[in-house]
Amino acid sequence: MITGATDGIGAAVARALFSRGDHVVALGTNPGKGEALVGEAERAPGSLEFVRADLSLVSANRDVVDRILDANPAIDGLVLCARFFRTYRRETPEGLEDNFALFYLSRLLFSYGLRPALEKTERPVIVNVAGPGHDTPVAWDDLQSARRYDGVNAMFMTGRLDDLLGVTFAERHGDGPVRYVLFHPGTTSTGFVGEFDPQTAMYIEQQKALAKPATAVVPPIVRLLDNPPAEPLTAFNMYTQMSVHNGLFSPKDAARLATLTEELLARIEG
Repeated sequence: MITGATDGIGAAVARALFSRGDHVVALGTNPGKGEALVGEAERAPGSLEFVRADLSLVSANRDVVDRILDANPAIDGLVLCARFFRTYRRETPEGLEDNFALFYLSRLLFSYGLRPALEKTERPVIVNVAGPGHDTPVAWDDLQSARRYDGVNAMFMTGRLDDLLGVTFAERHGDGPVRYVLFHPGTTSTGFVGEFDPQTAMYIEQQKALAKPATAVVPPIVRLLDNPPAEPLTAFNMYTQMSVHNGLFSPKDAARLATLTEELLARIEG
C-alpha cells in the first residue's frame, strides 16, 4: 500500500514491488499516471491497483481507508509518500492548511486506520517517508502556519509532526506486530510536485539536476519492507539508523500533539 504512488519515490517503489511479483495498491491524484502504472504492471509478474483520492481531505482519507480494508483484509506494508509543496498558503474545503492536512493528518489517518489489516500479517511495517530528525521548531500555537506562512518552513515543521506521530504510534501499539519506521531519503530527484513561485521553481530545477534518482531510494525502503526492524520505532537516513532517543522525538511533545490532533479531528468530523 503506497500513498503518493504516481510520482517520484512512491512510483519507483511501486514498480520495484510489482516487478518482483507483489500486489500493490497505489494511491494518487493523477488518473493518467495511475493508469500508466497499471499498464506497466500488466506486463509484470505482480499487479497494481490504482486508487484516485485527494488525501488532503479528512473525509476522503476515512472513505479510502474503509474501502481498502474491505478489499484488502491483510496488508504487509504501508509506505507513506504523499506530499505537495505550496509556496503560498492554501486551505482545504475542510478549513485545514493543505500541507498540514496532506503531509501530516493523512499519514496519521492511514497509519491508525490500516492498523487492523497490518496486524493480520506476519511482519507488518509502516514506512513514513518524511525526513526525520530535522530540528525545525514546532509552533505549538500555530501548527497550520496561519499567522506567518513560509512553504519551506511549513514543510519542515510538518515533517517534525510526522516524527512525533511515529513516537505516539509506537507507544500505543509497540506491543503489537506493526513496526513504525521514519525514513529520510536525502536529496532525491523526485516528481517535486507542487505549486512554486518562479524563484523556488528555478531552485527546484537545480536540485533535480544535482540530486540522486528516485530509483536509488528504492533498495533501502524495500529492505525495510522485507525485514522490518525489531524496535517499535526506528528512523533511518537511507541505510543509516538514526537515534530516536533525543528531544526531537520527545514523548511529551508527542502526547501534546496527539491531544491537539484528536481535538481538531473531533471538530472537523462533528
